[in-house]
Amino acid sequence: MADTRQKSRRSGRSARLAQRAKPVAVNPAPPGVPGGVYRPLSDSDMVQIYGTALRLLSELGMGEVPKRLWDDLLAAGAEDLGGERIGLPRALVEQCIDTAPKTFTLHARDPERSIEVGGDKVYFGTGGAAVNTLDMETGLYRPSTLADLHDFARLQDKLENVAWFTRCCVATDVPDNRDLDINTVYALVKNTTKPIATSFTLGEYVAPAVEMLDIAAGGPGKFAERPFLTAHISPVISPMRFGEDAIDVIYECIAHNIPVNCITAAQAGATAPATMAGFLAQSLAETLASLVVVNVIAPGFPMIFSNWPFVIDLRSGAFAGGGGETMLLNAASAQLSNWLDLPSGVASSMTDAKAIDAQYGYEKGMTSAAAALAGGNLIYESAGMTASLLGVSFEGFVIDNEMHALTYRTLRGVEVTEDNLGYDEIVGAVMGEGHFLGLDHTYRAMERDYHYPKLADRAQPSAWAEEGAPDAWSRAKLTAQSILAEHHPAYLTEEQDAAIRATFKILD
Repeated sequence: MADTRQKSRRSGRSARLAQRAKPVAVNPAPPGVPGGVYRPLSDSDMVQIYGTALRLLSELGMGEVPKRLWDDLLAAGAEDLGGERIGLPRALVEQCIDTAPKTFTLHARDPERSIEVGGDKVYFGTGGAAVNTLDMETGLYRPSTLADLHDFARLQDKLENVAWFTRCCVATDVPDNRDLDINTVYALVKNTTKPIATSFTLGEYVAPAVEMLDIAAGGPGKFAERPFLTAHISPVISPMRFGEDAIDVIYECIAHNIPVNCITAAQAGATAPATMAGFLAQSLAETLASLVVVNVIAPGFPMIFSNWPFVIDLRSGAFAGGGGETMLLNAASAQLSNWLDLPSGVASSMTDAKAIDAQYGYEKGMTSAAAALAGGNLIYESAGMTASLLGVSFEGFVIDNEMHALTYRTLRGVEVTEDNLGYDEIVGAVMGEGHFLGLDHTYRAMERDYHYPKLADRAQPSAWAEEGAPDAWSRAKLTAQSILAEHHPAYLTEEQDAAIRATFKILD
C-alpha cells in the first residue's frame, strides 16, 4: 500500500511540475486591496482634530478670497468675518462633506485600466514636479526635459503596480507656460492609456487642453463623457488663505468636467504648527476649505481629498520627505480622510536620498507601507521620486514598482479557510514523507499566495558573484533601458496626432 502511494505521488509530481510551467492565473499582490489596519489616531483624537479644524474654518476663516469665490461662498452660507476673511460655518462644511461623492471612477482611455477611488482600496501612483532627472548614463542629476517626460510616461505604462500617471517632472526646456501645459498633456495621452493627471498654470489653459483631450477621446465632447485626466490643484496656500490662480483653474476644470485633486501641502514648523496634532488640525481645515469650494461651485463634483502633510528639518529648513514624522502624519491624514468617508490622497515614498541606495530603500519602504496600511486610497509621489521631490529616476520607477507589490501582498493579508488551514495535509505530511514539497496544496498556494519578484536577487552569494555582483540600481537600470528600447506605444492614431499637431504647438 505504501509503495503504491509513493509511486502515485511520484507520477503525480511530473504532472504538477508541468502545470507549474503554465502562466500564473492569479495575481498574488493585486492593486486595490483594502487598507486601514494601521490607526495612529484614536477615535477621540480624530474628534478633537476635526473639532479644531471646524473651529478654525468658522472663527478664523480663510483669507485672500477671490471676488467670484467670495460671492459664491456667501450665497452658500459663509460669513463675512471682517478684515477680508470669510468664515465657513460648521453646517456649511458638513453639508459639503455629505454632498461630496464617497467613491468615483478615475477613468482611463483603456477601460480595463480605470480604477475606483474611495472606500478602503489602496493604489500607488505618481505625482511630483521634479526639475531634475537622474541620468541613467552618468548617475548624476541634470535638468528634466520634455523628452524625459515622454520616456517616463512610456516606462510606467509597462509597470503593473503604478495605477495612474501624474506628470512626474517639469520640462525645464519649455519656458512658455502655455506650451508647457499643452505639451505635458500631449506627452501623457501619447504614451499611456492609464488614468492621467497634470496641473494647469492658469485657468485659461484648461479649455485648449480639453480640445486636445477630445481629439484623443474621439471627437468634440467625448472627453467629458469619460474624463480620463485629473487636474492637480492647490487652491489653499498655507496658512489659511486661497490662491487666486488655482481657484480660477478649479472653476475651469469644473466647467469642463475634469475631476480635481485638491492638494494641501502645509509644512510642519513653517506654514503650519510643528506639533503633530496642531499640524493635522490646520491641514485638515485647509483641505476641507478646498472641499467646500468645489461643492459650492458644483455640489457632488468628483474631488480627491488630498491632505498631504509635508515636514521640514527644523534645524536647517530642508524638506524631509523620508522622515518618520512624514510617515506618521501621512498615515494619520489618510485615517482622518477615511473617517470622514472622503476619497483620500496622500503623498508618500518621498525619499530625501539622491542615489538609489540604502537610504532610498528604507525611507521609501517605510513611508509608503505606512500610508497604505492606514488606508490611503491614492498614494501619490510613490514611484520614482528622489532628492526630496527635486529629482526623479528611471531606475527608481522600476524598483518602486516592485516595492509596491510587496505592500499590496501585505495588505491582502491572510485568508483563513478550511482548505488553507490544511489539517489533512499537515497530518499526511507528518505521517508520510515528512515534508510538503510536491503537494497539490503547496502548488496551489505557490501560485495564489506568493509574490515572486522580477528584480530582487534571491540567488546564492556564489551565483551573485559569478554574475558580476550586481546591485538593485544596476538591475533596475537594465530593466528600464530594455523597456524604453522596446516599448513605443501608438496610443494616438496618425489622424489624431496630425489633428493635434495642426491645432497646437507640439514640441519634439
